Amino acid sequence: MTFGLIVIGDEILYGDRQDRHLAAFKQRLSARGHQLGWCWILPDEPERLIRQLAASMAAREPVFCCGGIGATPDDHTRACAAAAAGVELARHAEAAVLIEGRFGADAYPQRIRMAELPLGASLIPNPVNQVPGFGLRRHWFLPGFPTMAWPMAEWVLDRHYGRAEPVRESALEVRGAPESRLIPLMEALGPQFPALKLFSLPHLGASEAERYVLLGFRGRGGLGPAMTALRAGLDAEGLVYRERPGARP
Repeated sequence: MTFGLIVIGDEILYGDRQDRHLAAFKQRLSARGHQLGWCWILPDEPERLIRQLAASMAAREPVFCCGGIGATPDDHTRACAAAAAGVELARHAEAAVLIEGRFGADAYPQRIRMAELPLGASLIPNPVNQVPGFGLRRHWFLPGFPTMAWPMAEWVLDRHYGRAEPVRESALEVRGAPESRLIPLMEALGPQFPALKLFSLPHLGASEAERYVLLGFRGRGGLGPAMTALRAGLDAEGLVYRERPGARP
């Protein structure tokens, strides 16, 4: 499956904190045969969050959302998720029990706010401090803290999506030709293998000897026939290439 990723927080866009979620989710998804299709980084601005969440909820793909589900005034994600889904925000009884069990009397009056969730939300267990995340409309809302978000995302993946055949990639280093020279060949080969994605990536080295275009296919299943056709096409054009080290057929 293809997933989306939304990282929420002013501290990522305007502050000193660097995003770590993009690389982590790419790794966890690919390890299970899934892939990341897109990533948004959004500020803690309710109007923008509602607009973007409504757009992604209207699509069919699942989305992970990290950040903004705490209890402080700048944590808008819970309320914005409810508004985007067109439902009310209300106290989730099971979430309240978990928060009370973790913090006791200190759950009130502030921490219990994290049990205010969109109606119809399901819970995502938090192995670190027991304050749950929640699922709604194929969106999985997690804390911004990586130590919490990543094991919670793994739980979601393993419970709801399982594993699929991994995406494989094989490519050739084409040398001595600009990327534009490869366009006719790419236009001819792409329709022959519609289940695969044909890609090109120029590498601009400091010298001519270091420059090449990485040209290949990516997808599930065997790449052998597509790569054979690619080599034949390059040979017919008299283009020089070499096998990519570590390529998997």
